[in-house]
Amino acid sequence: MSERADLDTVIDSARLGPFQISVIVLCALVAMIDGFDTQIIGLVAPAIAADWRVNPALFGPVFASALFSGMIGAFLFGQAGDRWGRKPVLIVTILIFALGSLATPFAHSVSDLIAVRLATGFGLGGALPIIIAIAAEFSPKRYRTNIVAMMFCGFPLGSAIGGIISAQLIPLYGWRSLFYIGGLFPLALLPVFIGLVPESARFLAIKGKTAAVERVFRKMGCQIAWDGQTARGEHAAAGSVASLFTGGRAPRTALIWFALFCSLLLTVFLVSWLPLLARQAGLGMKSAVLAVTALNLGGIIGGIVIGRISDRLASAKPIAAAYVIGAVAISLIGVVGQSSHLLLAIAFVAGLFTVGAQMCAIALSSQLYETALRSTGVGWAFGVGRIGAVVGPVVGGLLIGAHVPLPALFMIAGLAALGAALAVFALSPMVFSRGQVGSLAKTPGGA
Repeated sequence: MSERADLDTVIDSARLGPFQISVIVLCALVAMIDGFDTQIIGLVAPAIAADWRVNPALFGPVFASALFSGMIGAFLFGQAGDRWGRKPVLIVTILIFALGSLATPFAHSVSDLIAVRLATGFGLGGALPIIIAIAAEFSPKRYRTNIVAMMFCGFPLGSAIGGIISAQLIPLYGWRSLFYIGGLFPLALLPVFIGLVPESARFLAIKGKTAAVERVFRKMGCQIAWDGQTARGEHAAAGSVASLFTGGRAPRTALIWFALFCSLLLTVFLVSWLPLLARQAGLGMKSAVLAVTALNLGGIIGGIVIGRISDRLASAKPIAAAYVIGAVAISLIGVVGQSSHLLLAIAFVAGLFTVGAQMCAIALSSQLYETALRSTGVGWAFGVGRIGAVVGPVVGGLLIGAHVPLPALFMIAGLAALGAALAVFALSPMVFSRGQVGSLAKTPGGA
């Protein structure tokens, strides 16, 4: 064809075909592995404590270790993705967390377990900003928020699957079997990923690899020929953390950091303390597990629906509104009394709006920066969010230790959702303008 266009136009003109879908599904599987791993360590802790005859209270550092190393991994591997490419860095992170999971059954003490959890969390945390960047860079802008949110719904799906599998396998094969699955599955996935997923066309373009870009475009089925031009403001230099605060990026960086800090603080708080509420209300462990599952399933549905609405309206305001509704639902969790049905219903609604909004807020982070900064920007946003994930259970523990009543405890948690809502509302014009998704790509320093 005689028509030729710049990089953004070529990618955004492509239909969402089987090739792009397969890439996004593989990224979703990586997110699912992270969710699976995050869930099972909490579920197997009682079995490990009984096996080793140690006090379950000693497992606090075990839970915190993977969250902490995941934060460091997001920071470091996010920057590495902008320097050396999405694909090679993701391969390294998959190997790290797969081997860390396979090493877990060979731990024989709490200190051993902390060490392998540090390694596993480092790889898992490093993989997340890379898969978000890949999903965003293979998506046409008219679908981008919805696609990235749907991809990241693999995380709560993995958490739900982890709960189901744990209940079946621990009585039959012991706690070690879950970590063999958590290690062997990504190793089996790795050859498929290496063979199927190319490097991001956007990353290749800013590195000047024209022939490689053309090969990726053929796989994507692009109908318009590329004129060799990238989006204005794109450059080949790898991103630095300081760059996230220059060129007019400081407000969007501060807002997405605050939004994800509040959102992940809230999510991990809910996962940590919903079981306590169920037990204190006399509902039993089964209701506790079902409540967490309802929260995750609500998040999956919410991420898909809210992301679709946000793309349709070309606005982040539906995401902010979802956080507000979720804040109300969270406040109601503490007053459901002894009704297991009410707890499940409200937990589902809370997940639908708060966890669902979180999936979309993560998608927004991929649209705030140009290609050379995208992986760094997402990695640091997610790393700061992980700080919130570490803070959430600690704050909950301090409040419970201070004998704060459960209704007041969950009302306080609802304030975190309101904080995320305000930040996302302020972000909306920075991500969506002139009725188009990702329009910052058209402005200097934009995504």
